Amino acid sequence: MKIKKIASIVSLGDPALRKVSDEIKVKDIQGKETKKLIKDLVLALHNEHDGIGISAPQIAVNKRLFVVCHRLFTGTEKEKVEAKDLVFINPKIIKSSKKTVVMEEGCLSIRGVYGDVKRPSNITLEAYNEAGEKITRGAGGLLARVIQHEIDHLNGILFIDKAIVIREIPIEDITKENHDEY
Repeated sequence: MKIKKIASIVSLGDPALRKVSDEIKVKDIQGKETKKLIKDLVLALHNEHDGIGISAPQIAVNKRLFVVCHRLFTGTEKEKVEAKDLVFINPKIIKSSKKTVVMEEGCLSIRGVYGDVKRPSNITLEAYNEAGEKITRGAGGLLARVIQHEIDHLNGILFIDKAIVIREIPIEDITKENHDEY
């Protein structure tokens, strides 16, 4: 049996988190390197019980790609069976609502720290999926927030740069509470 090596999630202070990531050429989306990057992100994300989103810079790869975990979409039994991870390559927000919402955010790269961040409640984005198809998608609520958080990562911005209030929660308490990380 072959054991899969899980990519390490980098922590605050790693220079990859502060770099603006490079676009992936459309011709390279279906290539081995991009497929491996997607697989590495999915494995790293699924290895974290509370992770709902991860971007390539979080595993020290400065490419414009992120994954939203299927766990974000699970509720009913049917949803649990049908849900799948979403892959966004070279994403761009093309529209944002004027209405904003303040919500708590956390990050797999800044464990134990949470902050209240004000973001548009709804967005529309353009991106490529893992099949190399250009997609346009609207998002609201938590999905809109996760997408904005991950796109910030691709631009070298962390949620703590935008947080109104920041608080620390001991790591051992995180498993007791319901905190999602992106």
